[in-house]
Amino acid sequence: MMSRAGLILSLYGALALLALLISAGRDDIDIYRIAGRSTPLFLALSPLIGLAVGLAVVFLSRFAVHRLEWARRLHTDFRSLLGPLAGREILILAMASAVGEELLFRGALQPMVGIWAQAVVFALLHIGPGTRFLPWTLSAFAVGLVFGWLFQLTGDLGGPIVAHFAINFMNLHFIARFQVPSPPAARDAIGPAA
Repeated sequence: MMSRAGLILSLYGALALLALLISAGRDDIDIYRIAGRSTPLFLALSPLIGLAVGLAVVFLSRFAVHRLEWARRLHTDFRSLLGPLAGREILILAMASAVGEELLFRGALQPMVGIWAQAVVFALLHIGPGTRFLPWTLSAFAVGLVFGWLFQLTGDLGGPIVAHFAINFMNLHFIARFQVPSPPAARDAIGPAA
């Protein structure tokens, strides 16, 4: 039986391969850069801009988990769904998803269908099991737009890949390590601690 890490690598490797096939089908072998838009300056700055974007999204997601009930429920649901995650699995999942998804959605699809359509398809890939995951799908749409604009701005995938990696790596660590405390009403219903 394939390990979870092997399954992750296979899934995102297939997305990267699909991206390369789509790109080859339109005679664009360099899906990492937008022809004529990427400059040496942006190639250097793009990962730094991506890191700033990724950290901002991580901050917003942590803020939401600490302040909003729907975000706490989503965090708890993801924690249950994912089960225990080892540091190696988190690293593999964050890296593979960042590279595979950015190659496909921004690198291969965006030049063909535009920023808005690639964000819709990206969001559709992030539909969870049940309506309780709808906020995740909606946030994936918003993040897909941000990554698309970042790709357009810099002309290369360095920024979106770094942002995507930072978000997934830090949020998966947070989900795996942080258990949302139960609300006071639920604790009171259980009774006083022994």
